[in-house]
Amino acid sequence: MTLKRIDEVAADTVRMDGVEGVTMRLLIGREDGAPNFAMRQFTVQPGGHTPLHQHNYEHEVLVQGGFGEVQMGEQSHPLTVGSVLLVPANLTHQFRNTGDEPLQFICMVPVSFDCSGQCQPVPGS
Repeated sequence: MTLKRIDEVAADTVRMDGVEGVTMRLLIGREDGAPNFAMRQFTVQPGGHTPLHQHNYEHEVLVQGGFGEVQMGEQSHPLTVGSVLLVPANLTHQFRNTGDEPLQFICMVPVSFDCSGQCQPVPGS
């Protein structure tokens, strides 16, 4: 069993093309013995965003704080505390902070997810 607090996990700066003002905490992953899913917390600073990207697996998101929007395909949708969403596999998406405070969300993905080479920005974005 793994039990810890979010504030005990170091936040790493996300360094990818198309990212602005984003950190990530790997809350539960392979090192914790998770066989199937990884739980990550993202913080997007005001004016920041994740890359416009897609990948071949779904992920689930729970917004914990702040305000923003998510682009899913050609549509944008508002995000507020308590918003939950499913991002289907292969759908182009991007999270943007449109508020004055950090946008925070939990994101669940397959434990085998490794952003090196699998999380690619969409060409021309």
